[in-house]
Amino acid sequence: MDVLTLDSIHKSYGPIQALKGVSLSVPRGTVFGILGPNGSGKTTLLSIILDVLSADKGQYTWFDQPGSKYQRRQIGSLLETPNFYHYLSAVNNLKITQSISGRGSLAEIEDVLRKVNLYERKNSKFSTFSLGMKQRLAIAAALLGNPPVLVLDEPTNGLDPVGIAEIRSLIKQLSENGTTIILASHLLDEVEKVCTHVAILKTGTLITQGTVDEVLADEDVLELGVEDQVAAKAALYGLEGIAAIEEAGNLLLVKGPKGSLDPAAINAHCHASGIRINHLAMRKKRLEARFFELTSN
Repeated sequence: MDVLTLDSIHKSYGPIQALKGVSLSVPRGTVFGILGPNGSGKTTLLSIILDVLSADKGQYTWFDQPGSKYQRRQIGSLLETPNFYHYLSAVNNLKITQSISGRGSLAEIEDVLRKVNLYERKNSKFSTFSLGMKQRLAIAAALLGNPPVLVLDEPTNGLDPVGIAEIRSLIKQLSENGTTIILASHLLDEVEKVCTHVAILKTGTLITQGTVDEVLADEDVLELGVEDQVAAKAALYGLEGIAAIEEAGNLLLVKGPKGSLDPAAINAHCHASGIRINHLAMRKKRLEARFFELTSN
């Protein structure tokens, strides 16, 4: 079941078209990354689905409920830089957040602090927190009321490698516990490590969407290690599904259209042809390389 569906969302700021008919679906239980260069419409899209902005055209549904008719308390969100009282403790900041938002209860505060690994610092002032801790406190605020969905805009923005690793670990933990997470990010390596699905935007247009593996797999590339590359190339040329064979150091890269290469069949063909194989593996393209392929044209 999809928790969120967008149908041809348009949004303009004067002459600038921020979103141009974006349609996508977010399946329940996924970590869904929304990617794009600066100005691609990521934050505008998140603002619309959180009812902060209104779309000019199109509609969206949460849990099969049109537009803003969904239960807002079912969505935890972090859209901007964490904004808390610097002179108050983590607990007291969350008490204020709970009172204003009406989400969750005071009894839940210590529980969400445990979830984000801040319980031991619950009585420390916000001003003493590192950037990673501040970001985790903001996520704790979003977790009040135990929402089934979290929407996070650049959750690792401005963090050092330690802070990024902390947020990555937290996102994985929340996902394993069943929370659907929608996040916008420009850190492609981090997205590849935590996301199950991605959508890529460019100047307000949806370029592609799907599972991470689907988006990456624009072609099949099989790494083949053999003792005699010349003999292997001669044996493999003309085999069904193979479009090209390239040399890459001590490996051959066997290429074909997406879904065309059968490693088991290629292994059997080489064996029957007397070709000894010492390495056989499908190569996975990095998300960063695929992203630039899709957005550079």
